Amino acid sequence: MATYHYEESLDDITASVFDIIRDIRDPEKPETLEELDVVYESGVRVEHLMNSTSYLITLEFTPTVPHCSLATLIGLCLRVKLLRDLPHKHKLDIFIKEGTHETADEINKQINDKERIAAAMENPNLKQLVDSCVEMNDDG
Repeated sequence: MATYHYEESLDDITASVFDIIRDIRDPEKPETLEELDVVYESGVRVEHLMNSTSYLITLEFTPTVPHCSLATLIGLCLRVKLLRDLPHKHKLDIFIKEGTHETADEINKQINDKERIAAAMENPNLKQLVDSCVEMNDDG
Protein backbone atom coordinates (compact mmCIF):
# COMPACT_ATOMS: atom_id res chain seq x y z
CA MET A 1 0.00 0.00 0.00
CA ALA A 2 1.40 3.38 -1.00
CA THR A 3 2.05 5.97 1.67
CA TYR A 4 1.67 9.63 0.89
CA HIS A 5 3.72 12.48 2.21
CA TYR A 6 0.75 14.79 2.64
CA GLU A 7 0.16 14.08 6.30
CA GLU A 8 0.88 17.67 7.19
CA SER A 9 -1.96 18.88 9.38
CA LEU A 10 -4.53 21.32 8.04
CA ASP A 11 -3.49 23.72 10.82
CA ASP A 12 0.12 23.58 9.59
CA ILE A 13 -0.96 24.25 6.02
CA THR A 14 -3.16 27.13 7.18
CA ALA A 15 -0.17 28.61 9.00
CA SER A 16 1.99 28.11 5.88
CA VAL A 17 -0.56 29.89 3.68
CA PHE A 18 -0.71 32.81 6.10
CA ASP A 19 3.09 32.97 6.31
CA ILE A 20 3.24 33.22 2.51
CA ILE A 21 0.72 36.09 2.23
CA ARG A 22 1.41 38.09 5.39
CA ASP A 23 4.39 39.98 3.92
CA ILE A 24 2.78 41.05 0.65
CA ARG A 25 3.17 44.81 0.38
CA ASP A 26 0.18 47.07 -0.06
CA PRO A 27 0.23 48.60 -3.57
CA GLU A 28 -0.05 52.16 -2.21
CA LYS A 29 1.49 52.03 1.25
CA PRO A 30 4.81 50.79 2.63
CA GLU A 31 3.09 48.43 5.08
CA THR A 32 2.35 44.77 4.54
CA LEU A 33 -1.17 43.41 4.16
CA GLU A 34 -0.88 41.90 7.64
CA GLU A 35 0.19 45.21 9.18
CA LEU A 36 -2.88 46.85 7.61
CA ASP A 37 -5.21 44.02 8.81
CA VAL A 38 -6.10 43.25 5.19
CA VAL A 39 -5.10 39.60 5.74
CA TYR A 40 -5.37 37.68 9.01
CA GLU A 41 -4.88 34.04 9.94
CA SER A 42 -8.59 33.57 10.75
CA GLY A 43 -9.31 34.45 7.11
CA VAL A 44 -7.49 31.33 5.87
CA ARG A 45 -9.39 28.03 5.67
CA VAL A 46 -7.88 24.79 4.38
CA GLU A 47 -9.63 21.49 3.78
CA HIS A 48 -8.92 18.30 1.87
CA LEU A 49 -10.56 18.02 -1.52
CA MET A 50 -12.68 14.87 -1.69
CA ASN A 51 -10.78 11.77 -2.90
CA SER A 52 -7.63 13.78 -3.56
CA THR A 53 -4.25 14.72 -2.16
CA SER A 54 -5.07 18.33 -3.04
CA TYR A 55 -6.47 21.03 -0.80
CA LEU A 56 -9.18 23.65 -1.06
CA ILE A 57 -7.85 26.92 0.29
CA THR A 58 -10.36 29.66 0.93
CA LEU A 59 -8.87 33.04 1.63
CA GLU A 60 -10.84 36.02 2.91
CA PHE A 61 -9.40 39.52 3.01
CA THR A 62 -10.63 42.93 4.14
CA PRO A 63 -9.81 46.01 2.06
CA THR A 64 -8.67 49.03 4.05
CA VAL A 65 -11.74 51.07 3.00
CA PRO A 66 -15.18 50.09 1.56
CA HIS A 67 -14.40 51.79 -1.77
CA CYS A 68 -10.78 50.59 -2.07
CA SER A 69 -9.87 50.94 -5.74
CA LEU A 70 -7.02 48.47 -5.38
CA ALA A 71 -8.99 45.54 -3.92
CA THR A 72 -8.81 43.67 -7.24
CA LEU A 73 -5.04 44.19 -7.39
CA ILE A 74 -4.67 42.97 -3.80
CA GLY A 75 -6.66 39.83 -4.68
CA LEU A 76 -4.42 39.31 -7.70
CA CYS A 77 -1.31 39.67 -5.54
CA LEU A 78 -2.65 37.11 -3.06
CA ARG A 79 -3.37 34.63 -5.85
CA VAL A 80 -0.02 35.10 -7.61
CA LYS A 81 1.99 34.81 -4.38
CA LEU A 82 0.26 31.56 -3.39
CA LEU A 83 0.56 30.10 -6.89
CA ARG A 84 4.28 30.83 -6.86
CA ASP A 85 5.14 29.81 -3.31
CA LEU A 86 2.68 27.20 -2.02
CA PRO A 87 4.12 23.71 -2.58
CA HIS A 88 0.84 21.85 -2.07
CA LYS A 89 -1.55 20.97 -4.88
CA HIS A 90 -4.54 23.19 -4.26
CA LYS A 91 -7.64 24.95 -5.49
CA LEU A 92 -7.74 28.55 -4.34
CA ASP A 93 -10.82 30.68 -3.75
CA ILE A 94 -10.29 34.29 -2.69
CA PHE A 95 -13.08 36.48 -1.36
CA ILE A 96 -13.50 39.92 0.13
CA LYS A 97 -14.98 39.72 3.63
CA GLU A 98 -18.72 40.17 3.35
CA GLY A 99 -19.87 43.73 3.95
CA THR A 100 -16.43 45.33 3.72
CA HIS A 101 -16.41 46.57 0.11
CA GLU A 102 -19.04 48.25 -2.06
CA THR A 103 -18.36 46.12 -5.16
CA ALA A 104 -17.20 42.89 -3.49
CA ASP A 105 -19.29 40.59 -5.71
CA GLU A 106 -17.75 41.92 -8.93
CA ILE A 107 -14.23 41.87 -7.50
CA ASN A 108 -14.69 38.31 -6.21
CA LYS A 109 -15.67 37.22 -9.73
CA GLN A 110 -12.60 38.90 -11.22
CA ILE A 111 -10.05 37.51 -8.78
CA ASN A 112 -11.40 33.96 -9.12
CA ASP A 113 -11.60 33.91 -12.94
CA LYS A 114 -8.58 32.08 -14.40
CA GLU A 115 -8.89 33.75 -17.79
CA ARG A 116 -9.01 37.24 -16.29
CA ILE A 117 -6.03 36.43 -14.05
CA ALA A 118 -4.00 35.15 -17.02
CA ALA A 119 -4.92 38.21 -19.10
CA ALA A 120 -4.00 40.58 -16.27
CA MET A 121 -0.60 38.96 -15.83
CA GLU A 122 0.11 39.42 -19.56
CA ASN A 123 0.03 43.20 -19.02
CA PRO A 124 3.71 44.10 -18.38
CA ASN A 125 2.91 47.11 -16.18
CA LEU A 126 0.42 45.17 -14.05
CA LYS A 127 2.78 42.20 -13.80
CA GLN A 128 5.58 44.50 -12.63
CA LEU A 129 3.29 46.05 -9.99
CA VAL A 130 2.19 42.61 -8.74
CA ASP A 131 5.80 41.42 -8.66
CA SER A 132 6.85 44.47 -6.63
CA CYS A 133 4.13 43.73 -4.06
CA VAL A 134 4.74 40.00 -3.71
CA GLU A 135 8.54 39.80 -3.81
CA MET A 136 10.26 39.60 -0.47
CA ASN A 137 12.00 42.77 0.58
CA ASP A 138 15.74 42.06 0.55
CA ASP A 139 16.22 44.43 3.48
CA GLY A 140 13.88 42.58 5.83
